Formats: sequence, C-alpha cells, structure tokens
Amino acid sequence: MDERRTLRVSEAVREELAEIIGFETEDPRLLAVDVIEAHVSPDGCHAGVRVAVRGTEREQKQSMDALEHAKGFLRHELATRLSLRHVPELHFERDRNPDVDSRIDFLLKRAKKSRGRGEN
Repeated sequence: MDERRTLRVSEAVREELAEIIGFETEDPRLLAVDVIEAHVSPDGCHAGVRVAVRGTEREQKQSMDALEHAKGFLRHELATRLSLRHVPELHFERDRNPDVDSRIDFLLKRAKKSRGRGEN
C-alpha cells in the first residue's frame, strides 16, 4: 500500500473501532475504553491500536483483557464495514499518557465542533 492509502485505512480503522467499541459492544468493561489512534502496517496485515482506558489499575487491566477477548468480533465487524482485501490483525496497546482525561475531553470537543460545522 502506498503511504496515503495506509493513512486513510488507518484512520478508517480508528473511526470504525471507536464506533464499535463505544456504542455497539455489550461488554461493560469496554465502556471505559477510547480509541486514540490506529496504525496499519504498509502490507495491511497488522494494525497497532492505541487506546485510552479509564479507571483504576485493576479496571484498566480488565478492560484490556476484554479487548483481547473481543479481537475476533472487532475484526469481523471491521470486515463487514470496510472494503479491504485483508482485514488487519489487531494489536491493542494502552496509552501510557498520564493526562488521558484531558486528551479525551479535547477529542470530544473537537468531534462536537466538526459535527457542528457539518450540520450548517
């Protein structure tokens, strides 16, 4: 894949995973998970997904375990939503940024602004 396509696919994977995890999964452990970014490898076989996880250390571990358990479901959902020849294997990594809550607030505000512009 060329670099521009890789970036587009990465962003599409990030958006779809955020939608699936945030609104369509039934596991309550995933409610504290926000998808920060995704990087699809140039060959399209692997995707590193960085997630922000809220809660105590124990709750964060449970959320990461739930993500690992849901990998197959998430990959299947990506396959139905994205027109890709190969759906990448998902590799989740917890964001170690200590200022996660402020970053999440920033991203939510940015999303609200972009939605507001799209409606006008």
